[in-house]
Amino acid sequence: MANHTDPELASVSATARIAQELIRFDTSNYGGGKSNGETEAAEYVAEHLRRIGLEPELIDSEPGRTSVVARVPGRHPERDALVVHGHLDVVPADAQNWSVDPFAGTIKDGLLWGRGAVDMKNMDAMILTSLEEILATGQPARDLVIAFFADEENGGVFGSHYLVDTRPDLFSGATEAVSEVGGYSITVAGKRAYLLQTGEKALLWIKLTARGVAAHGSRVVRENAVTRLAEGVAALGRHEWPVHLTDTTRHLVRELASILGVDPQQVSPDEIVLATGKASGFIHASLRTTTNPTVLTAGYKHNVIPDSAEALVDVRAFAGDEEAVLRQIQELVGPDIEISILHKDVGLETPYSGPFVDRITETIERHDPGAQVLPYLLAAGTDNKALSKLGITGYGFVPLQLPTELDFPGMFHGVDERVPLTSLDFGHRVLTDLLSTY
Repeated sequence: MANHTDPELASVSATARIAQELIRFDTSNYGGGKSNGETEAAEYVAEHLRRIGLEPELIDSEPGRTSVVARVPGRHPERDALVVHGHLDVVPADAQNWSVDPFAGTIKDGLLWGRGAVDMKNMDAMILTSLEEILATGQPARDLVIAFFADEENGGVFGSHYLVDTRPDLFSGATEAVSEVGGYSITVAGKRAYLLQTGEKALLWIKLTARGVAAHGSRVVRENAVTRLAEGVAALGRHEWPVHLTDTTRHLVRELASILGVDPQQVSPDEIVLATGKASGFIHASLRTTTNPTVLTAGYKHNVIPDSAEALVDVRAFAGDEEAVLRQIQELVGPDIEISILHKDVGLETPYSGPFVDRITETIERHDPGAQVLPYLLAAGTDNKALSKLGITGYGFVPLQLPTELDFPGMFHGVDERVPLTSLDFGHRVLTDLLSTY
């Protein structure tokens, strides 16, 4: 366990202190099973849970890949249990591109900086301090299953999916779950609103492979694998996928149009979404399929033409559209390029209605009177995908009241992740209220 001290911490909340400590564990996940591991961070979390009277279980899917689960009895055991979960891993950070050490947990200018400050050690800390406050005076309203997963940034293979497949008993009686990515505030036409994630796209990580003829670099070779791949990737990159509204995004566009005072039949969804400011990039991606090439691999020597070239592509499609999207990709890149699926996961969508949605709306109203709660579809994915295999409905709600000028969504997997200390404290209060009453 890390043992860090910082005189600045004397003036900040317990939530910020815990988030800082968690950031200082470098739990970078490089994908493909390569990771710094989550065990030290998991032990830190487990020790906190023990200190507040719980009996956490640490589960290793592989050495170093540790998740933590604890059950909290509620006042109303007849109610269905709620899973409250976060993940302990983070994507890697190149320190050369940051203005601070990404794993120092720097506090400056009223913000906590570091990899995980946004995704998602902020919520991990809020879960811990909310539980501590609730248990100091009583119990949550219903049974809670508290989970801190490994490997979310690699699709949960060594984390949530492993636990769901091998230890479904840990989640017995649970029908709903809450975690990332939602709950943060946006400002629309001068009015504050909070995004409640009620769905997420399907995930397809694919590999494109072009074949050619190996030869000396001085030769004239028409069947050049690198050229074939480059042409296919360029065609895919130029393609503009059309707007496709689901129940969630249709509801969101309608609500945004109402706030703006425009007719959604006359103004395009893309134009309406622009009004969400810094969040518009995230929300734009929820309106259409996305296919982003992320890694190119070919060759091993300057004067050798390779016989193959590969590209990795991150595909996010709407639930049920996966096969049609793959067919469209094949048409775009051409018949000579092979497509293989390396990893896939389901798309999710749940109605923006029901007791949990109502309780979140009521809770936000208590803590930020006049603010609205709006549904949105996450273009990415979370560990809720794994929990859905157990019939658990997932929501994204990390309650953060943010300044308008802060590009919070842009910091997911970005440079200089940071979160205002006041936002962490707001999140603690809202989450404590929600878990105490729902």
